[in-house]
Amino acid sequence: MNRYGKIGYFNIFLLVFIIASLDGGRVYALQNRPNILWISHEDLSPIYGCYGDSLARTPNIDQLAKSSIKFNQAFSNAPICAPARSTLITGMYAISLGSQHLRSETPVPESMKILPEVLREAGYYTSNNVKTDYNFSHQGRWDESSNTAHWRNRPEGKPFFSVFNYMITHEGPTNALRDSDIESLSEYTDPEQVILPPYLPDSPKMRKIWAHMYDLLAVFDQEVAALLAQLEEDGLLDETIVFVFSDHGHGLPGHKRWLNNAGLQIPFILHVPEKYKHLVNHIQGTETEMKVGFVDFAPTVISLAGTKVPELMEGKSFLGKNPEEKPYVFGYRDRADDCYEVSRSVYDGRYLYVRHFMPQLPYFQNALIFNKGGSYEEINRLRDLGLLPEPARRMYEAKEVELLYDLANDPLEQTNLINEPEFNELILQLSNALDKWMVRHRDTGLITEGIMMQEARDKNSSIYEVARSYSWEKYQGILEVAKMAGKVSDLESLQPYFEASDPSQRFWALVALDAYEEDITALMPELKELMLDEVPAVAIKAAEIMAKRGDDPYAFTVLERMLKLTDEVQVLQAAISVRQLGEKAAPLMSVIQDEVFPKYAGDIWGRYKSWSYPMFIGMALDQTQINCGMAIDTHK
Repeated sequence: MNRYGKIGYFNIFLLVFIIASLDGGRVYALQNRPNILWISHEDLSPIYGCYGDSLARTPNIDQLAKSSIKFNQAFSNAPICAPARSTLITGMYAISLGSQHLRSETPVPESMKILPEVLREAGYYTSNNVKTDYNFSHQGRWDESSNTAHWRNRPEGKPFFSVFNYMITHEGPTNALRDSDIESLSEYTDPEQVILPPYLPDSPKMRKIWAHMYDLLAVFDQEVAALLAQLEEDGLLDETIVFVFSDHGHGLPGHKRWLNNAGLQIPFILHVPEKYKHLVNHIQGTETEMKVGFVDFAPTVISLAGTKVPELMEGKSFLGKNPEEKPYVFGYRDRADDCYEVSRSVYDGRYLYVRHFMPQLPYFQNALIFNKGGSYEEINRLRDLGLLPEPARRMYEAKEVELLYDLANDPLEQTNLINEPEFNELILQLSNALDKWMVRHRDTGLITEGIMMQEARDKNSSIYEVARSYSWEKYQGILEVAKMAGKVSDLESLQPYFEASDPSQRFWALVALDAYEEDITALMPELKELMLDEVPAVAIKAAEIMAKRGDDPYAFTVLERMLKLTDEVQVLQAAISVRQLGEKAAPLMSVIQDEVFPKYAGDIWGRYKSWSYPMFIGMALDQTQINCGMAIDTHK
């Protein structure tokens, strides 16, 4: 008994020792994983001093860059915040998830785990200070997400993933020209020294705005210094991998909202302490031409943390074990505020190919967002005086269906090479790559927002899962109709799609008809039928075209009925279509003022009910009233 008892005690001791050793090993492994800090900011292209910009005053970022890696080919996948941030935090293309529109309430897969959730399961403390703007709920996905969130709040011994986002460089402060935003500076940018791009008018006010943008960058540089000082104070600078980057291009016309290089390219500095240099040993020197997009950031951080990337994530890790550089970076632009767009891009490292699926819509739409103050007000003022340069005037015109820019020789994107015969093979290659990417990822922009949201509700499912219930062939069929916009030479080619069983094909046939500039009388019978379509997105588009170019007063009856729906997504499309009627929307004024607008009125900007669909419905209806001669006290 004693002998077996001793053996039993020994076994218990051994078991305790093994468990303690294993737990200690886990603690050791966690302590030897890098901390990861994201320092992000809003609305700036690569104009840090370390990128060669002589006007930039970024001594702290530049000093960091000397011992870091500067990425010369880093891109947001979308030129506006919400879809860019959705892509960034999920590692999924927003067009795949259905979160590509500016501010929406996207139903996402229950199984989806975003970056902080994956890291929490791997033992990291995750904090976000403070912006989310993912187009889906962030509740419960972070350990802490607030304006006091900080790595210093973590339990002792835990590695951290912390995000700090700075709004100071956002388009709001840039265009507001507030002295209070730059009071921490002792030196200011001289407006006379700035060099404006050719698509912005050279006026004193525009120079002042452009100069102010550099001053706001200098304020952000001070914030970077403060965070790095906190890391050093905590003894963590040598334990932390630091990302410094912007969410997309400048918050000015021709950049933010524009699907071009000026809207997509971002600055990105990556600091890796000596202890973790083995994770980036495939990159030589202090700068790289490796192409990276936001969709790749989440899987990259997960790889750096030494854990498994979820299967749903579509990006590829460009650091850590088995880094991968993809041949292309893809971009997308969809609804922003109350302005619909469906545009897609692909970049191969030199050439940028862009395809506009709604080419009839100019970038500078007649909408509140383009009629506000600052740079937009200045461009509109100069336009009214006939003083805009040609590249700026083009912002008000219908877009070219396809664009090809050689960014090596034309970095300001002024020469479209799409019709140059020597580029035919390259154009075909890039166009095919874009097509395959759109179909492979079930680009939900092809379903259109109203249809995809309705299907998700009807099936009690996520948009991602709805899109994947479509076959490859079905998606390819929708894409082929969508590609007809701006390229129709014979109206008869559209007729079969007006009777298609798939509502998205019917919708895109109508978009192609809308883009057709010649007489459409021959298709008025089809338009009358489609105004009765059971799918709101189709009926609304048909009624819009009829109201603009036909003579059937029933179009206004259809639009009025759609404005009164309870489904805010469908109401938004109806409001946008009504806004696009200009002064022809006059028959709808009484119902808008007495019944529709009051449903969406509230305190946001002293005008709207919420930051999501009600705001954009309200904005579209406000512009409609302005178009019809009403005096509206909109936000400034």
